[in-house]
Amino acid sequence: METLQTVLLVVQVLVAIGLIGIILIQHGKGADAGAAFGSGASSTVFGAQGSGNFLTRTTSVLALIFLVNSLALAYISSERIREDKSLMQGGATSGSIMMDQQADKPAAPESDSPANQPAPEGGEGSGSGSDVPDIPQ
Repeated sequence: METLQTVLLVVQVLVAIGLIGIILIQHGKGADAGAAFGSGASSTVFGAQGSGNFLTRTTSVLALIFLVNSLALAYISSERIREDKSLMQGGATSGSIMMDQQADKPAAPESDSPANQPAPEGGEGSGSGSDVPDIPQ
C-alpha cells in the first residue's frame, strides 16, 4: 500500500509540473498584441489551426488525471488512518507505557497533601501581617 501511495505521489507531482508548463505555454486573450513583437510565428509549429486545440485538450487530460489522482490519494490516506490503532483501542505506545508505570506507584497518603493542611493563623507568627500566607521553606 505504501508503494502505491509513493507512485501516486510521484505521478501527482509530475502532472502538476506538466499542468503548470502547459498553462504557461498557452496564449491568453490578449495574445494578439504580442504578435506584433514576433510571437505570432510560434503557432505554426502546431499546424494551421494553431496550438489552441492541442494545448486545450492536453490541459483537460492533465487536469482530469490530477483530479482522479488526488481522489485516489485521499482514499488511500483515509484507509491508512482507519488501520492505525489508537491509544483507546489498546495500541501499545510510549504514552500508554508511561501511564502504566505511573499507575504502579503507590498514592501519597492523604494527610501529607497540602489540601488537608490547616490554614495558617493570622497571629504574631505570620510575619508581615498581610493577607498573603507565608510560603514554607
